Order: sequence, then C-alpha cells, then structure tokens
Amino acid sequence: MSEAVLGIIGGSGIYDLPGLTDLREERITSPWGEPSDVLRIGRIGKTKIVFLPRHGRGHVLPPSEINYRANIDVLKRAGVTDLVSLSACGSYKSELYPGLFVLVDQFVDRTVRRESSFFGKGCVAHVSFARPVGPALQARLAEAATAEELPFVRGGTLVTMEGPQFSTYAESLSYKALGYDLIGMTAMPEAKLAREAEITYATVAMVTDFDCWHPEQSTVDVASVVAVLHENAEKARRLVARLAADFPAQREDCPVGSHKALDSAIITAPDFRDPALLAKLDAVAGRVLRAR
Repeated sequence: MSEAVLGIIGGSGIYDLPGLTDLREERITSPWGEPSDVLRIGRIGKTKIVFLPRHGRGHVLPPSEINYRANIDVLKRAGVTDLVSLSACGSYKSELYPGLFVLVDQFVDRTVRRESSFFGKGCVAHVSFARPVGPALQARLAEAATAEELPFVRGGTLVTMEGPQFSTYAESLSYKALGYDLIGMTAMPEAKLAREAEITYATVAMVTDFDCWHPEQSTVDVASVVAVLHENAEKARRLVARLAADFPAQREDCPVGSHKALDSAIITAPDFRDPALLAKLDAVAGRVLRAR
C-alpha cells in the first residue's frame, strides 16, 4: 500500500489553496514540456496535498494551450494518487443553477486540438474509460459537501468543448437536446490522461451560468461568470479542506480499477517498443514497464 496523496487542480477563479501547512513550492521537470505552474505542496491535517492551478496563476493559459500531459505527469511524479479537478461549467438544466456544485460521473469529448494520450507510435495502449470517475473518491466528495452544507448534486454528464469562445445558440440547444447536463472547456483530455497515469480522478463542476440556451440568459460573458467564480472559490476551499481532513492515509483500491488501469492496456510487443517513448513514460507507466 502506498501513501495517499491528494492532488487538486484549480480551475478558473481558483489559483491558490490557502490553509496548507508545511507549504513549499516545487518545479518538477517533465519530458512532456512545461506544466501550467509550479506545484504547491503541503498538508491539510495529515493528508499530503499537491495543488496546481490549471490556467497558471493570473489565468494566463487558455483551455487549448494548457499542457495537460505535462500537468498530469508532474502530479504523478509528485506522488499524487487521487486527483480532484475543480472546474467552472455552464448548465443545461434549470435545476443545476449557478453556485451549485455537480459531482459529474460521465464526460463527452468534443475537443479537437489537444494531445489526449501519453502513448503513441512505439508504445500503444488502450485503457478502459467506461467509468472515468473514481466512485469512491466521488463518494468522499459527496460526504465532504454534505458535512460542509454545500449545495451539490451527485451525478451528471459534462461535455467538453474546445473553446475559448463560449457556445453558439445552436450548439447550446443541440447539447441540451442530447441530454447533457453541463458544458466546460478543460475536463478533456485531463481525465483521460489521469486514467492512463493510474491516478483516480473526480471532477467538481462549479456551475457559473446557463450557457446561452436559457430564456433569461441569452449570452454568457466573463463579467457574469467571474462574479459567480468568486462565490464558488471559498466554497471550493471548504470542500477540499473537509475532504482532506477525512482522507485515508493509504491509497485505496479504486472500484473501477483506475489504480491499475495499465495492467492489460499496453498492446505493443516488448521487442517493438520505442526506447525514447518508454523513457518519457517512466513516471506514468513505470509500474508496468518495470515489471516486464
């Protein structure tokens, strides 16, 4: 059993995580390029926390220019076993109102410009992704939200668009008609990469708006979103603090197997694997590559 290390990725409006003790900043080098920012590493109670602002402090990176592979790689190198993504999202349902937290359990990927896998020519792998969210981690988030009396809903489907523009009216109506609950710009390929890195992943979707389908909100603009972000930020910090306070000391097996996602995923025969790519996979896939 390994130590449980809780990673937190802060989305729009969450560029820091106050309350960490034994705090230090660490810049970890990744063979996949530059991550969004330095890691802030500390503890809440006895739980080790690794925090990374997805867009960088000051919000300098748009969704499609985030180096998702480098972000997940450095979190893995820092020992993260469980990862909570805090993300601002639009809603397609009236009951999912601004200020509500949604613990989503499914994703639909509509991005087109982003590198979505650590694997490729020279080492091919196919991980199971039918259930992208760790149910035990999601349950702990639900318990923490309940304890803090935060408004939340458990379950939902989040579609990830490319951005950085907000949706057209036609897109908004289309996604709503398909039954999706929320829309955002950053869950993909982040969740896919976390699964490849054998990190248990969960998203807290913080609703900021109704996209543009709603009859009382015909457009989405930064000013209105930011106003809700400020309100959500403090609630998110409370949620993380409560989650960390009750977090297990040792990593628990994930019910959907995220902790061993690579056990049968690599299909390239050992003699045909590219040494250069294998070297880059030392953190992500080292557990299985060293065993062969």
